[in-house]
Amino acid sequence: MFDRTVEILSDFAGDDAEITLESTLVDDLGLSSLDVINVVAAFEDEFDIEVPDRVIPSLRTVQDIVNYLEENAEE
Repeated sequence: MFDRTVEILSDFAGDDAEITLESTLVDDLGLSSLDVINVVAAFEDEFDIEVPDRVIPSLRTVQDIVNYLEENAEE
């Protein structure tokens, strides 16, 4: 799940970004709030899930995303 998450995040943060589980989307990867919305949309498309708007603010780190996907997406 981590590798697929990194692939998607790389499209938004750039291929040279160092993405770890501890990376924060805004501070470490430099994503704007619009980027975060677009990232969520990309995960929704990739994993055929819907992320409720109320959940988006809790997705602050790569680990948060991986955890959410592991709990809610089918591989």
